[in-house]
Amino acid sequence: MRYDDVSDQLDEILVTEEQLRARIAELARQIERDCDGQDLLLVGVLKGAVMVMSDLSRALTIPLTMDWMAVSSYGHGTTSSGVVRILKDLDTDIAGRHVLLVEDIIDTGLTLSWLRDNLISRGASSVKIFAALRKPEAVKVNIVADYLGFDIPNKFVVGYGLDFAENYRHLRDVAVLSPRVYAESE
Repeated sequence: MRYDDVSDQLDEILVTEEQLRARIAELARQIERDCDGQDLLLVGVLKGAVMVMSDLSRALTIPLTMDWMAVSSYGHGTTSSGVVRILKDLDTDIAGRHVLLVEDIIDTGLTLSWLRDNLISRGASSVKIFAALRKPEAVKVNIVADYLGFDIPNKFVVGYGLDFAENYRHLRDVAVLSPRVYAESE
């Protein structure tokens, strides 16, 4: 699927690839200052965070290790169910580690809040949150991103790792998916 194959399925581009890369580079400098000498572990949340985790890890100039978790709270729908299931757990023991939880988007915040609490319960020295995007109007719990890319409207978005039914992740920009696309499958 190329952009020209899906352009009629997108209502508008909210954040361009260039804006994402520039903001991630800015946040990487802030993380480097904040993590001065800490043993940093990036934990990416599959599958959505693949793009941002890749870009962030390459933008950082400090030693780090990476691991991944896969959780599900959406299924094939467009809203979070609030029930979190671990589909792939960490391979790394995080006890005593400084963890930077890397997420593509904070929507309701329910999944991210659960993940943060879960990692703290495993004995991490600290758990900070990096999110490329946040929908402030959709947030249902008190969850604060220590490092935030962009606030966006409460619309269903795809691209830069974000999907609808496993499609559109490859798009380089973050775009609003036309409601007629997902209305057909609901």
